[in-house]
Amino acid sequence: MTCTPEALDPVLIQLGPLPIYWYGFIIATGAFLGLWIATNETERLGLKKDYMVDIVVYAIPVSILFARIYYVIFEWDRYAGGPWWKVFAVWEGGIAIHGALIGAVLTAVVYTRLKGISFWRMADIAAPSLILGQAIGRWGNFMNQEAHGGPVSEAFYNNFMQYLPGFINQQMCIEGTVYHPTFLYESLWNILGFVLLLVLRHKFNPRRGEVFLSYVIWYSVGRFFIEGMRTDSLYLFGEIRMAQFISIVLVLFAAAVMVYRRKAGYADKYYNGKKAK
Repeated sequence: MTCTPEALDPVLIQLGPLPIYWYGFIIATGAFLGLWIATNETERLGLKKDYMVDIVVYAIPVSILFARIYYVIFEWDRYAGGPWWKVFAVWEGGIAIHGALIGAVLTAVVYTRLKGISFWRMADIAAPSLILGQAIGRWGNFMNQEAHGGPVSEAFYNNFMQYLPGFINQQMCIEGTVYHPTFLYESLWNILGFVLLLVLRHKFNPRRGEVFLSYVIWYSVGRFFIEGMRTDSLYLFGEIRMAQFISIVLVLFAAAVMVYRRKAGYADKYYNGKKAK
């Protein structure tokens, strides 16, 4: 379906020679909101608030580094012939959430071991914040007109997209063609996941570690199907999309860990979300 392109300005504000991009601002907003929710829960459960703050402070730069390295490795042909500094230009987009998650989990594992606290307990506290941050972060992709799907049909536009806010449809008009707003699909999936994780955590008192593992499964299932619609996927080899392959691995791994921890007696403790006295 054709359209008249009129993209939103990716620059939020210009401070002299320094542009502040919407992409970075939105990512930071998601991170800070997630941190606020997680630290409140940490404190409510009677743990030191500084634990979660420290993990996030250390995890943010590590996650950005891992996310960029992950992306550049699988898109090396794009950067090999260009200016060297483009490898570090994260403000232009081009980070991979799976790389960020690897960096965040490794940071949390190291920190919790050094502090002698439970990784699984901190992971359960952080899980809803992680998926909410991802839901918000996808709007950074929206501002950069990336992470979208293929062209939409006129029937799909008339039956669905015409009911979306006009600014979304206009931003999905790229070079005269309207594309699927897959960023929106994933954002909505993640918001639903955020709600479900909160319900799981506070209404069902799950075993320790299973809120985080449920997050991994929920996010990965959604990402698998949405990734199949995207046009900018990273590929492992041939037509195998990296994100879909990793999503399958993560679902199987998380489910296996959940079963193993129960059978081995490592999941005998529960979340116990009651407010500490």
